[in-house]
Amino acid sequence: MLTRIDHIGIACFDLDKTVEFYRSTYGFEVFHSEVNEEQGVREAMLKINETDDGGASYLQLLEPTREDSTVAKWLAKNGEGVHHIAFGTADVDGDAAAIKEKGIRVLYQEPRRGSMDSRITFLHPKDCGGVLTELVTSAHPSEHTEH
Repeated sequence: MLTRIDHIGIACFDLDKTVEFYRSTYGFEVFHSEVNEEQGVREAMLKINETDDGGASYLQLLEPTREDSTVAKWLAKNGEGVHHIAFGTADVDGDAAAIKEKGIRVLYQEPRRGSMDSRITFLHPKDCGGVLTELVTSAHPSEHTEH
């Protein structure tokens, strides 16, 4: 089932300023960045370490690109901070179905494209102790490239 903490998503108002904080404070560098138009965010993935299953663990910094995005609405209500936790899995479809059978609401009927061409879905925070939870099946590690 779940193999690692894939990433922790952190919502921010200014991506460049937040990247610089993590770079100057902890020495973390941007591994990948992109704009996800569907989700209305500009993001930076900071690699923390490699994992035994061939993946990695990251901090995902998220800045909204439009006011109607989920992250913009979350920031307006909560301010900057931890937005979600993501667990890695080899089979997002199968694991989401198994979790749904346990009575947990899965937010996407079909997984969507996430960062670095991963496949993702989310679990409802009200069913997960108040924590927005993402399930991630990474693209093949050799396909991860810096942008």
